[in-house]
Amino acid sequence: MRFQHTYRPGFLLGLIDFFTAGLFFLIYMRCGLQDELDEILGRRTQRYGVAYLLGIPTLFIYTLVWMGRIADELRAVALELGIEGRLTSYRHMFDWNVFGLLLMGPAVATHRFFDTLNKVERELNRRSGGQP
Repeated sequence: MRFQHTYRPGFLLGLIDFFTAGLFFLIYMRCGLQDELDEILGRRTQRYGVAYLLGIPTLFIYTLVWMGRIADELRAVALELGIEGRLTSYRHMFDWNVFGLLLMGPAVATHRFFDTLNKVERELNRRSGGQP
């Protein structure tokens, strides 16, 4: 599979999602991102909409844990591909979303997540003969 979107502005997406209380990603994930994550991770992941709904009664802890697990799986793929540098992780996602909440932490965590995703998609495109 060739990935079309190898650059997504994670910090901006994180800000938008933060100020819409997660509603932005309900739409954004359905516009192809969920399918790309499934392709990269090699399995059908739980839909973000389900994680979001289960997060409401848990004060979005469920949603945060779901996102942290996806971040860890994405990090593992990045490491398998030999990608170096700062990568997303469960801990990075959790810490910035909880302890950095008042310091734009969710945007920081989302930036790192999408930075890792961008790197993985570019590397997979390169390996499949797509763009470098």
